[in-house]
Amino acid sequence: MTADYFAFFGLQPALALDLKDLEKRFLDLSRRYHPDLNARKPAAEREAALEASAILNDAYRTLREPIARAMYLLKREGFDIGEQTTKDVPPELLEEVFELNMALEELKDGDTDALPQIAAARERFLASRNEVDGEIGAKFAEWDAQHSRDTLSAIRGLLNRRKYISNLIEKTNVPD
Repeated sequence: MTADYFAFFGLQPALALDLKDLEKRFLDLSRRYHPDLNARKPAAEREAALEASAILNDAYRTLREPIARAMYLLKREGFDIGEQTTKDVPPELLEEVFELNMALEELKDGDTDALPQIAAARERFLASRNEVDGEIGAKFAEWDAQHSRDTLSAIRGLLNRRKYISNLIEKTNVPD
């Protein structure tokens, strides 16, 4: 990463951001770096404004979304944020995942009696993701207060768990 998104916006690194303040900073910087507003400047200044505008858009897109912001901060702090592996399956979900896969297989074979089971699994997974989101929010506040590497490690684990649950929710999207 070449640009520090937080520094670009004049912010201290944080996981819980004031989104209205972020948007205001984005609009102010957009006015400064917009290519059309720099069209009559020398070529070097136009190029710099164009590059700054691209960084600004990437930074805003990343920082305005809590999960993307957390992934960015983890990467910035040196954490591996690569794809999770099957060993990252939350143990308490193993049985539910097995049952979901069985129900999806039955549905694929034409057994529509599996639909209520799939819908119920979806509701459980949505509730699970909401619970994880609450835990993530608490960890965000904890990291902002202490900047502890252990807290970032816990956040990484929660984000992996959230991604896994989100993938399960996606699997329950079956046609009517």
